[in-house]
Amino acid sequence: MGYEQENYKRIREEYQTKYLVAQNEADRRRAEVGISIPAVALIDAELQKTGLAIMKAALDNDYEQQIAALREKNQSLLAARRQLLVDNGYPADYTDVKYECPVCQDTGYVDCKMCACMRKKLIEAGYESSGMADLLRTQSFDNFSLEFHASNPAVLQHMTKIVDIMKQYANTFEPGKSGNLVLFGGTGLGKTHLSSAVARTVIEAGHDVFYASAVGCLADFEYQRFGNASGSVSGTQINRYFDCDLLILDDLGTEVGNQFTTSVLYNLINTRLNRHLSTIISTNLTQDEFRKRYWDRITSRVLGEYTVLPFVGTDVRLLKKCK
Repeated sequence: MGYEQENYKRIREEYQTKYLVAQNEADRRRAEVGISIPAVALIDAELQKTGLAIMKAALDNDYEQQIAALREKNQSLLAARRQLLVDNGYPADYTDVKYECPVCQDTGYVDCKMCACMRKKLIEAGYESSGMADLLRTQSFDNFSLEFHASNPAVLQHMTKIVDIMKQYANTFEPGKSGNLVLFGGTGLGKTHLSSAVARTVIEAGHDVFYASAVGCLADFEYQRFGNASGSVSGTQINRYFDCDLLILDDLGTEVGNQFTTSVLYNLINTRLNRHLSTIISTNLTQDEFRKRYWDRITSRVLGEYTVLPFVGTDVRLLKKCK
């Protein structure tokens, strides 16, 4: 799917507007200078003639000599024009088009490839639309530490393997092919941090990621299905649960369990599996608790189709307090 489509459409329109604004502003400055310095207007008229002459010369047999002479004349006119601007108190480049990005000239593309400036804007927009912008700015693989597990070699070895698996998953993520992860383990073991790190890496690679807590996700579906005075959810947002390249569903098991919520979860999990779209689920439940809480059709799909990653150790938040 690539970048979230609403983000791409909005940012593409922003670039089109920026390009036109830059061109219009340059036209305005040229008109201003043409009035205040008539000699510049005369040079501009002469430069236009030179440009046309170069095009005509390209059709003649001795075009190389003609073009060389015309280019030399063109450069002399440009130098005289710059000097006139400076002599009259203007910067030499006052009438040039001033693009925000001189590399792509505010088009967003260079040689049919997306410019780094547009890619950066799409990544930033991806952070915002992912639903976990604050987490993405502060949580990454680089600042995930296992130091609090150092006193327990078995736990340290196990969690090092978990981190390596999630890094590999993030770095090689490919929509439709990367599969799914389910993270089991108590609070404070790094499930949300590592999920954020995966999301950050995947977004920066140009893919659409959407995050929601289980409670928030099911509330969205409830608003859509039954309506609620306290809020509303658009069809576009609901579609993202089913269409995004990577869905991160956090804290599964904290939602109120009933036939409606269980049905929604089954539909969401099953639909994404059928579409080969990747999902990361995290839960504080144990695998036994997970089996008891949900329909067999849900547990069989998650435990059978997802890579199971059991997080172990002691709540890092408590260890930090005791340090």
